Amino acid sequence: MSLRVIFMGTPDFAVPTLTEIIGQGHEVVSVYTRPPAPAGRGMDLRLSPVHVTAERFGIPVFTPRSLKGEEAAAIMATHGADVAVVVAYGLILPQAILDLPELGCLNLHASLLPRWRGAAPIQRAIMAGDAETGVCVMKMEAGLDTGPVGMVERLPIDSDATAGEMHDRLAGLGADLMVRALAALGRGGLRFTPQAEEGVTYASKIGNDEARLSWNRPAQQVHDLVRGLSPFPGAFVEVDLGKGPERLKLLRTARAGGAAEPGTLLDDEGTVACAVGAVKLLQVQRAGRGPVSGAEFLRGARLSAGAKL
Repeated sequence: MSLRVIFMGTPDFAVPTLTEIIGQGHEVVSVYTRPPAPAGRGMDLRLSPVHVTAERFGIPVFTPRSLKGEEAAAIMATHGADVAVVVAYGLILPQAILDLPELGCLNLHASLLPRWRGAAPIQRAIMAGDAETGVCVMKMEAGLDTGPVGMVERLPIDSDATAGEMHDRLAGLGADLMVRALAALGRGGLRFTPQAEEGVTYASKIGNDEARLSWNRPAQQVHDLVRGLSPFPGAFVEVDLGKGPERLKLLRTARAGGAAEPGTLLDDEGTVACAVGAVKLLQVQRAGRGPVSGAEFLRGARLSAGAKL
């Protein structure tokens, strides 16, 4: 059964779900996304990835800064949608908006709820060393990711997988899950189960202070932080290469053997001692430059075994 859908989303993660919904023959009557934001050196206004996709398909786009108030609800009511699909939209939906679609508002969330409710579930799962994650289709309610769950797909997290890699895999998996959920919803066969009261964790936004890496951690924690923040915002250390402190972003590491005072280079290939064990720098990036291997960075910076990072 084809449904009339309001789609609400903003970043790249939401685009596969939007295109899959269109591809399955549902009528996307409108798209809601965040307003264009300044970007680049010239600070030109840039449309969100969802906005660009919607325009490509000729779908009307709405970019309110808030959904509070009677006017926002009145405008949305004119779309006559059966259901709203929300994927990383970025605005809170008031109860008046949640009540509008006859079949409710479905949210695609990139975690195994109730673990990692909130803004950064992919990064938090990897930073915590979780062995698996997944995507959930949830019926939205006023609480933060507290609604009952209709469908779930699980996905193992490889021990070296980065947040960027898991983001792309979960985006595709989530798109498939959402169209299956819409098909079941159209047949009247989508059943929702309340979330467990135990095991609730929150995936708050990543603060800049969290991205600063300390070698005074076990190697596994260092490795998990690096991959959980790669490629953005990127875990970093500050190194002095002769012209004062410079931020060095760590994009990819591997567990390695060795021991010394934390932060000591153990070889010329980029192996660094941690509080317990060591990690090898596989890919790093200096400010204003492209990514390079750890060994290439050390050669350019004229750092060798025994130096401190």
